[in-house]
Amino acid sequence: RILTARPPGEDLARAPHALYGHVPATTAYSVGAWLRDLAPLLASTRPIITGGTGLYFAALTEGLAEIPPIPAEIRAEADERRARAGLPALLSALDPATLARIDQKNPARVQRAWEVQAATGRGLADWQDATPPPLLPLAATTPLLIEADRDWLAARIARRFDAMLAQGALDEVRANLADWQPARPSARAIGAPELVAHLRGEIPLETARARAIIASRQYAKRQRSWFRARMGSWEKCAYP
Repeated sequence: RILTARPPGEDLARAPHALYGHVPATTAYSVGAWLRDLAPLLASTRPIITGGTGLYFAALTEGLAEIPPIPAEIRAEADERRARAGLPALLSALDPATLARIDQKNPARVQRAWEVQAATGRGLADWQDATPPPLLPLAATTPLLIEADRDWLAARIARRFDAMLAQGALDEVRANLADWQPARPSARAIGAPELVAHLRGEIPLETARARAIIASRQYAKRQRSWFRARMGSWEKCAYP
């Protein structure tokens, strides 16, 4: 709850919220699952859809390729290859069209592309080119993009992680340590791997804090790159 920045009780009391904390951390949740969960809400109301993951907005407004589920053994092989030889072991197997389209520095995106190709015999780019119509076309929305000042955001990221520590983030991670599995999507929550390393005695807390803040700032940088490349038509809102 803390590391994933779920809305606090006072926010939940002010307005109805949906799709927060609705699946267990052990579930391999995906953008496709999110679209399926979101569809009934779009049919019954006009929601405000907010977040920072550009892929989810792209899938919602541009469509999502109907790729079959990845078998567990393929995912396990991808995990093993990545752990043993890093991203180059996965990138070297991808087709040129997919290589040109994905973020080759994003481990999750690279592994996903490798798994799709290994499981289906088709490159991710080929699947994407056969994408069906979107669940919510961009023209049917009021798309707003908040562009935060970089210096302001960098300072806020540090304050935010310090606030998470003060709210009990370390205890939250400690409570899940016995069942910690790095391959789970939930384990990618920024701050979780760093605090796990601290709790296992591998690094001091101050180092874990510094690494988590750096990881957050790197994520923000990737967001800005995505915004420039994929959200050029959205209405820009400067902040603060």
